[in-house]
Amino acid sequence: MDAIERYVEQMSSPADALLQELERETYLRVLNPRMISGHVQGKLLEMIVRMLRPSRILEIGTFTGYSALCMAAGLGDDARIDTCEIDDELEELIRSFFDRSEYGDKIRLHIGSFFDIAPALDECYDLVFIDGDKREYSAYYDTLMDRGMLHSGSIIMADNILWYGKVVEPVAKGDKQTQALLDFNDKILKDNRVENVILPIRDGINLIRVK
Repeated sequence: MDAIERYVEQMSSPADALLQELERETYLRVLNPRMISGHVQGKLLEMIVRMLRPSRILEIGTFTGYSALCMAAGLGDDARIDTCEIDDELEELIRSFFDRSEYGDKIRLHIGSFFDIAPALDECYDLVFIDGDKREYSAYYDTLMDRGMLHSGSIIMADNILWYGKVVEPVAKGDKQTQALLDFNDKILKDNRVENVILPIRDGINLIRVK
């Protein structure tokens, strides 16, 4: 972490004790722990939810549940999050923290592929946070649009959109994730149904609004 990142962390409202514990547990128990949203991004997600006041949120890619808990903290009493995680080995860890959180009753965890889960959701979402398989971002987006899961004014936030700076470097042979993110960013820019801006916070968020 460089000096600016440290300063941003120190000058942002702290995460609560449960989130701090979840971050420690993620680094101790899970492969690729850097996939966790973490303190600053988590606080940003909470603040965005508080500002937008969505009644329905969809998250694609729960990982260990940090981002879902952050968003749930900003929700109103009757609002809810559906979060989808394909790795069933993470379910026990995720549920253990959801069960301990005062916001856990606002979260519905779905284990399996988003594409299998989507037909049963039967919801129109105000906010969607995409943080699943980078190779599937365009397919997630198409599913959301084609199935009518969004409305005018819906917000999509796609995470890791700068992919550690690889999006501005020559794409290595066989690097399907970087190429998929490049294709997704280009797809969004050219889609006249939406408007967007990329936020260079952490690993980048593509903030997209349905017109």
